[in-house]
Amino acid sequence: MPEGAAAPAQPAPATAVLPQPAAVTVPGSGLGCWDEQPRSPYRTMPEAERSALWRQRLHEAEAGLTRYLVSRGDGVHLTDWFTLQSAIFADLPDQATAGAAEWQRVFFRGQALMERFLVGRYGEPALAEWARSNADVHREVEPDHGRGAADPIHRIARQAELYGSDYEFDDEQPPSADRAALTITHCAIWDYREQARRSGVRLTLASPCTYCTEATSANIRAKGFRPEYRLRSGPTGHGCRWEASAPASVPADPDPRQEA
Repeated sequence: MPEGAAAPAQPAPATAVLPQPAAVTVPGSGLGCWDEQPRSPYRTMPEAERSALWRQRLHEAEAGLTRYLVSRGDGVHLTDWFTLQSAIFADLPDQATAGAAEWQRVFFRGQALMERFLVGRYGEPALAEWARSNADVHREVEPDHGRGAADPIHRIARQAELYGSDYEFDDEQPPSADRAALTITHCAIWDYREQARRSGVRLTLASPCTYCTEATSANIRAKGFRPEYRLRSGPTGHGCRWEASAPASVPADPDPRQEA
């Protein structure tokens, strides 16, 4: 490239986008919503799309951590930071040939390393601050598909699908521009964590929900919607319910947790 020439624009991250459902009116109410979608619509997500989402998630996490460390201004030891980055990006798979499982391994290893780095230096409260920093990156790199509140809920569904979780959209009120909800009836992150632990990955947190709830809430807020969640457990294992809604009069940084 000639000196001083602008670098070519990079394509937007590839994402699985469902066909836009038709807008319909709820009989007798005059209210608009989207036509019904399958309850678990991403079961057929192509392998390339899965790999792309794992890479995007790794980018959001690492770029968010860089941003967070800069914002602290407390002189993190650069050698430690470079060592961490080297470990995060060690032995990356070949983008042209590697399957999604390889990118999943890289993401999970990187997530575990970054959690240990942060908690070891700043304690668990730093995870919420990191999540908010990641959400600033997420706001820029996650495309808006014009579905309003349904957009962040579909992102949660796609992440759930990456792990093979069981999930479903509401039957009574399908995702709409003003409100969307999703229930994960079995969160397979717990299963993958146990497999990783047995294979020698050092885990910092006793529960993946500690960070996941902070990160997911921050991502929903970053897209301009109000998050609510409720953790659940039962015969199908660990799970959760998420809702994103258009903000009304919402106080700054409300606690998204609901009482069971």
